[in-house]
Amino acid sequence: MDALGQFRLAVGAWAAGGPGAAEAAAVARARAGGVRRVVLVEGDSDRVALETLAARHGRDLGAEGVAVVPLGGATSIGRFLDVCGPAGLGLPLAGLCDVGEERHFRRHLERVGLASQLAPSDLEDLGFHVCVADLEDELIRALGADGVRQVIEAQGEARPFHTFQNQPVQREWPVERQLRRFMGTHSGRKAQYARALVTHLDLGRVPGPLQRLLGCV
Repeated sequence: MDALGQFRLAVGAWAAGGPGAAEAAAVARARAGGVRRVVLVEGDSDRVALETLAARHGRDLGAEGVAVVPLGGATSIGRFLDVCGPAGLGLPLAGLCDVGEERHFRRHLERVGLASQLAPSDLEDLGFHVCVADLEDELIRALGADGVRQVIEAQGEARPFHTFQNQPVQREWPVERQLRRFMGTHSGRKAQYARALVTHLDLGRVPGPLQRLLGCV
């Protein structure tokens, strides 16, 4: 594992607390010198999407010293800001969140002293961008339902998706919601489709929050 990967794992263990937190903090501090910016995202699929988009633009975020760190859920943002923000490593920050989790980000950015009385529109000035409703929804709208179906077929999952659509609980939902829910039906599928959807996306139709996040890092 490279130094940036070690940094990312150490930051996660430090933020989680517990018996290994002090050792993880020491590793994170030792590796922080090679980090130019930390990008805090809700989950691993967000990390994969950002890194895939960067690669399509000829960029290697790891080589640039940009550590994309999944929170494992938006409610953990406070602990990661304590670790990476002014009271911890003091590194430049950016991030991505879902609109439903925006309040957690605003509250903790204010708490750690990075801003005060933030309005939702102020988050972008700090490098934090908001998806409506989430990144999967943004990518589905950007590609369109037919485009996403083509990606599913290219992934060899046309039959599982058709089976999923025919489940009684799914039949009444619009296809866009079916597509979004299908991507979350088993571990690793969100990350799989984050990579596949961004790979197939016309670069002129990249969702705004993802494009702006890449532009600021």
